[in-house]
Amino acid sequence: MGPKSAQQDVPDNRTVVIIGAGISGLSAGAKLAESGVHVTILEARNRIGGRILTEHGKAGSVPIELGAEFIHGLAPEIIEPLQQINEPITEVEGDNWCVNNGRMSKCDFFGQVDKILEKMSADEPDQSFLEFLDRSFPSTRDNPSMEEAKRHAIGYVTGFNAADPAQVGVHWLVRGMESEERIHGQRAFRAMNGYRRLVEFYLKKLADSGVAVKMNTIVRRVDWKRGHVEVATNPVESKQAASRKVTAAKALITLPLGVLKAPRLEPGAVTFTPALPGRKFHAIERLEMGKVMRAVLEFRHRFWETMTPSRGDDKTLSDMSFLFSDDEWFPTWWTTEPRKSPIITGWAPFHAGERLSGQSESFVIDQALSALSRLLHVTPTKLQKEFVAAHYHDWQADPFSRGAYSYGKVGADGAQQALAAPVENTLFFAGEATDATGNNGTVHGAIASGQRAAAEILGAL
Repeated sequence: MGPKSAQQDVPDNRTVVIIGAGISGLSAGAKLAESGVHVTILEARNRIGGRILTEHGKAGSVPIELGAEFIHGLAPEIIEPLQQINEPITEVEGDNWCVNNGRMSKCDFFGQVDKILEKMSADEPDQSFLEFLDRSFPSTRDNPSMEEAKRHAIGYVTGFNAADPAQVGVHWLVRGMESEERIHGQRAFRAMNGYRRLVEFYLKKLADSGVAVKMNTIVRRVDWKRGHVEVATNPVESKQAASRKVTAAKALITLPLGVLKAPRLEPGAVTFTPALPGRKFHAIERLEMGKVMRAVLEFRHRFWETMTPSRGDDKTLSDMSFLFSDDEWFPTWWTTEPRKSPIITGWAPFHAGERLSGQSESFVIDQALSALSRLLHVTPTKLQKEFVAAHYHDWQADPFSRGAYSYGKVGADGAQQALAAPVENTLFFAGEATDATGNNGTVHGAIASGQRAAAEILGAL
């Protein structure tokens, strides 16, 4: 008897439907199937991976990441699976450059920003990051270096977390920093062939257990009672088609926070009948979805590698890894260092991301090229001659994500735990927004949440 038969011949009370084929749903499904549970995975998109989206550009084998890209620290949830499939992992290296008032120089603000962030405390009443700055570092004309450090700190919190500094809570930021320290989160890595390799790792585990993912299947409604779930779906190709139903003893909800926050009847929104408990909605309200746009630009050559930041400077941008600025459209850029490829990525968080979201592809790419032209002092004509292709995905406008990744607002203490808590041992929840260890917004946080939810389901069977 093969694994597919094993998936079919199980008691009804050992059936689980997983809504969402992002990395948390895939990891949970693999663990459940290996434990003899019949698993059905439903995915609205025509692809698997959720907010992991790896493409390949015209430059050859170099992966183009439109979603998650970096491995933050030595996270075992990511490192160990990649090691099992012998996927090479490279550490991000290179020089960090900053543009201030149109002039480029080596970045020297990290130490100042660290000193500011270290003053945050989870033992004091929660406050927004902007409130923390105003109270702890009052503005003064006599200390311009501190004002500059504060701007860099805001840029860091906004850029790294894709968060509104007037909403993101200090308590949430502190817990995230503590979690990063435990896994050397100041170091960053990449999978040589992209995050798709991690998706493939779990897909193989699912296939070995006889589990297939039903793509192009939009979940509209979840009707449930203790010990029984009925999921109403529509195929993507025909929203007017009669609803199809999937039944199971339990459901694992891995919808992104943005989808859980979506108003009823909005594209991608899911209705629960009966409604989820009030504590769930209270938790959802205390969390927010970060906004960001990225544009990955491919060029004919690494034209920046022979450039010098100023006349008479013998240091070139050949080893440039990150470029930080105050540009209003794309303030942060990075290359593929230490890999030498003619690809550079622009990052537009918060307000910049809001302005770009919903715009046409040509508008977004034009703004990205214009920003890069301004920052590197390269004429638009020269840039266009080097330009080959652009890649981007509007996660805010995507009805099945509705944002980049989650963060905690002021007063979010306990919100992740409340969002993750099972409902009557029937509805279970996973996804990066449900991680209670300080790893929200990360791939390893999403995987850990899927493993945690799978253990909860197995314990309830």
